Amino acid sequence: MILGLDHIAIAVPDFDAAIRRFASDLGMQFDGTEDVAAQKTRTAFFPAPGARIELVHPLGGEGAIATYLEKRGGGLHHIAFRTDDLDGDVARLKALGYRFTTEAPTAGAHGSRVIFVHPKSADGVLIELAQHAAGAHE
Repeated sequence: MILGLDHIAIAVPDFDAAIRRFASDLGMQFDGTEDVAAQKTRTAFFPAPGARIELVHPLGGEGAIATYLEKRGGGLHHIAFRTDDLDGDVARLKALGYRFTTEAPTAGAHGSRVIFVHPKSADGVLIELAQHAAGAHE
């Protein structure tokens, strides 16, 4: 079941400058970075009440974020919702006709399992469903 907003992801072409902007200029708490090999991203985390802001940058210049930045430049990449039953939500949404960008969930940040709803199934918005290990980022 979808539990609520998990994070908003922003694709950034200059990772260090974006971190400085959010931490120093905007005064947000910076909770570090993580390389997410399965998603080919380097991610910076900024907690906000009820959710997080995640800055995503291509890891090694590859992957979906690299393609996104080439085509569109920096900006809002996706919104993510937290779920307590990823497999059940995927099955339910597939039965309703939703398409996904992959056939099955993959590894996400902080040991989570994630899958993305294709933007063509959601009015042009890329939506991530994320299930975290018990007690992580809830």
